[in-house]
Amino acid sequence: MRLVIARCSVDYAGRLSAHLPSATRLILVKADGSVSIHADDRAYKPLNWMSPPCSLKEADGTWTVENKAGEKLIITLEDVLHDSSHELGVDPGLIKDGVEAHLQELLADRMEVLGAGWTLVRREYPTAIGPVDILCRDAAGATVAVEIKRRGEIDGVEQLTRYLELLNRDPLLAPVKGVFAAQEIKPQARVLATDRGIDCVVLDYDGLRGIDDDKLKLF
Repeated sequence: MRLVIARCSVDYAGRLSAHLPSATRLILVKADGSVSIHADDRAYKPLNWMSPPCSLKEADGTWTVENKAGEKLIITLEDVLHDSSHELGVDPGLIKDGVEAHLQELLADRMEVLGAGWTLVRREYPTAIGPVDILCRDAAGATVAVEIKRRGEIDGVEQLTRYLELLNRDPLLAPVKGVFAAQEIKPQARVLATDRGIDCVVLDYDGLRGIDDDKLKLF
């Protein structure tokens, strides 16, 4: 991971345009290729970002970050206060709480709730950035990666997006589709998932345990 603290301005050009005027900010360049710009507030949320896969070109105090869709982040560096790189290694991933772990176990045992003819390939399918909750195949034999959360937020969609990028590099699995499954899915997460071609599934915990089978819905 590369950490840069600098006075900079940022321009985004894509489906819309946005401008961040000059200020001192933190720029994160992660090993997965993502670039995000942070202020000293907003908790973990960046002011602007570019998700992988994307390219970064540095020239004359200007960074140009571009993704496959042609969207660009142009970062103009005025004064660099800090620039360092650190090797973090492979992260073991977030340990799921009891409900998420049980949801994964229940869904793996009842793949038919996602669709008739769906079959399990493996739970906790390993990738270079952590395990995918469930890897399965739909009725047509297409590979599907399922990410399970108790509460579905944007971070979960981003996580599944990174898994899909890696899985789709494997010719034995590609093309790989995504399903984002949670007990509750936030509207912003649903919009982002839909934009990226990821299906959303609302899970009913009691229903999966056999108390009420009518509350699991696929949108």
